[in-house]
Amino acid sequence: MGPACSPNTPHHEVGGTMRSRERHTRKKLSGVLITLGLAVAACGGGSDSTSELTDTAAPAPTPAPADTEPPADTEAPPETEAPADTEVSPERVISLSPTHTEIMFAIGAGDRLVAVDQFSNFPAEALELPNELSGFEPNIEEIAAFEPDLVLIGGDFTGLGDQLAELGIASWDGPAAATIEDTYAQIEQLGAATGRVGDAAEVVSSMQTQLEETLDAAPATEEPLKIYHEVDSTYFSADSTSFIGEVYSAFGLENIADRAEGDNFGFPQLNAEVIISSNPDLIFVPCGNFCTTTADDVSARPGWDAIAAVQNGNVIEADEDIASRWGPRIVDYYIAVAAAIEQAAVAA
Repeated sequence: MGPACSPNTPHHEVGGTMRSRERHTRKKLSGVLITLGLAVAACGGGSDSTSELTDTAAPAPTPAPADTEPPADTEAPPETEAPADTEVSPERVISLSPTHTEIMFAIGAGDRLVAVDQFSNFPAEALELPNELSGFEPNIEEIAAFEPDLVLIGGDFTGLGDQLAELGIASWDGPAAATIEDTYAQIEQLGAATGRVGDAAEVVSSMQTQLEETLDAAPATEEPLKIYHEVDSTYFSADSTSFIGEVYSAFGLENIADRAEGDNFGFPQLNAEVIISSNPDLIFVPCGNFCTTTADDVSARPGWDAIAAVQNGNVIEADEDIASRWGPRIVDYYIAVAAAIEQAAVAA
């Protein structure tokens, strides 16, 4: 994994896959797979890295390591004869991704969850579920003990999907989104997988409306405001090719991390001298359980008092969960950025 404070920092393109069960439930879920594939195709959601569905008969290629960006696999799922009962959807779901836990509740499928990973802390109902599973070092025995119909994986870099398939347990892999369109696609896929197509469509539509209104209402400045997004206190940042960087680009901000040379997979490491000389108008510092750096800490760094963002009080503490997850709450981050721009525009 690349640098991150939160366990859900997006470093990989979405390329979700789904595998079906081998026993009697497999026949029913295979119908769901076909229906799900058709639903996603009809939506046309996502960018070139839109999630793909595959059956155990034709497994997806082995995912790339955490610090690479695998190319999208756009091949259609193998044609399978649909059983008579195609309305069956998973009733016992495990989520190993905080983002997917949030999506499940947002689309009204939270009651299907029987367990979540240890970082799934939103909404409050998620904290009432068994939450000691690991999404980074998944234990197949612990997962299987819950007798799930479906396991949601937030980037399968351990071969968990294959292990689950050997036990006849279906899985869906939805790695971190590269763009907001990938977020929409994953919401639609999980809606189709759980029989919540309409609810998922409403969530996506609401997000799109809120984002459009937020972007339209953002104040314009004569010159683009410069932004520095701090991933951690060692000056790793997020450039415009990252999911969070796309947020800043949408507002027309100039990301100082874009000046970094080399292929940094969206997260270059800068240094204090570069940051100070770039003189950003806005600094975003994710704070929470994992990132403990505050705005005061940043402002107190030697030489940083020369930075416009520090001088004008525009060092923003951002919720690290919202900043690092690619679910419905990313809208809240857009709203927070818009508010920061409005404040910084006055100083500019």
